[in-house]
Amino acid sequence: MGSAKQKIAVVTGANRGIGFEVCKELAGLGIRVVLTSRKEAKGRAACQQLTGMGLPVEFHQLDVRDKDGIHRLSDYLKSQYGRCDILVNNAGIFPDSRDASGDDWPSVLDAAVDTVRAAMETNVYGPMQVSQAVVPLMMANNYGRIVNLSSGMGQLTYMGGHCPGYRISKTGINALTRIFSEELKGHNILVNSMCPGWVKTEMGGSGATRELPEGADTAVWLATLPDGGPSGKFFRDRKEFEW
Repeated sequence: MGSAKQKIAVVTGANRGIGFEVCKELAGLGIRVVLTSRKEAKGRAACQQLTGMGLPVEFHQLDVRDKDGIHRLSDYLKSQYGRCDILVNNAGIFPDSRDASGDDWPSVLDAAVDTVRAAMETNVYGPMQVSQAVVPLMMANNYGRIVNLSSGMGQLTYMGGHCPGYRISKTGINALTRIFSEELKGHNILVNSMCPGWVKTEMGGSGATRELPEGADTAVWLATLPDGGPSGKFFRDRKEFEW
């Protein structure tokens, strides 16, 4: 069990990529991190890698689409620590796939509704329900930082075509950020979205232009904002980003 003063952070979808890097960096700051992932074996392996570095990280299985699993996580946090100070909603999918030729991304003109629905379940409804579950713990301690992993592909200002599942879901999580931030004013709970850029992960691919620390940096910064920091904003590289 962590000390009374040690902050507790939850990072979803953290067995690899940006989520894993966020766990490593937060734990490196002395924050006790609950690393969650859908697949238990992969999550435990990732956790062991970090604990092997002497970092304060533990594993908890979580599929953000599973309401019962979300309740189990909140019950665990309440019984074990009595708090949750930081939530990084990192778990996400990119459900849109190229056509049979491998040349074109899917068009909204013939996109399958099931593809969009799958994106919404993981990328929007999941973060919404996880946030709902941990916010009472944040409110009880008058402290919280929620970071939602979004994307420039969800920007309305520069919205392009194709990949409707991913685009619509990332616009949706930006809306969640604004709604949560408005309703949590006065509770010292800061809620923000961030775009990591095109990062070399399993989702981003080897051709991406950014390394993991670059992709994780803004998330870690937002997760550790001082009291009175920004809320209800969209950031990239620690600078406000257009919606």
